[in-house]
Amino acid sequence: MRRLPLSAHDGRINPLMMEMTMQGFWKTWMTVWCWGVILFGAVLAAGGLPGTDGAVTFLYSLLGNLSVDALQLGAPGMRFSIALMGAVTIGWGLTILFLLPAIHAAGASAWRGLTAALVIWYVIDGALSAATGFALNIVPNTALAIAYFVPVMASGVLRPAGR
Repeated sequence: MRRLPLSAHDGRINPLMMEMTMQGFWKTWMTVWCWGVILFGAVLAAGGLPGTDGAVTFLYSLLGNLSVDALQLGAPGMRFSIALMGAVTIGWGLTILFLLPAIHAAGASAWRGLTAALVIWYVIDGALSAATGFALNIVPNTALAIAYFVPVMASGVLRPAGR
């Protein structure tokens, strides 16, 4: 817990103004979660090249229930799109990883903002996955979201000071 003073002019601690912070195991969990996102992005980025597209080929064929031939990874724009999604995913993971100290310092409002962003991503990604025939993509998305929510809920970081 982070202790906030009663006022800027008073050094006493008000127990009603204590705000939860993520520490220890849960903080490590979030760091590992970020590295998992980054690793997945690297897998996608590697799918942009013919010599390193094995994992993406497997993933797409599994999630879309497609044969390897039906994937058409060589189609114009397809490799670019996969590589670009990888770069964006790496950037997303690195951004959260590098901002974790600031998010921890900012407290509940920053955690609520990050959580809202994750929920918005989840809804949009899930809807588009289902609409494009890759509904099974919702399963790993759900696992990723749960892996995010476990430390967030367990640590209490969404609760504002005084609650």
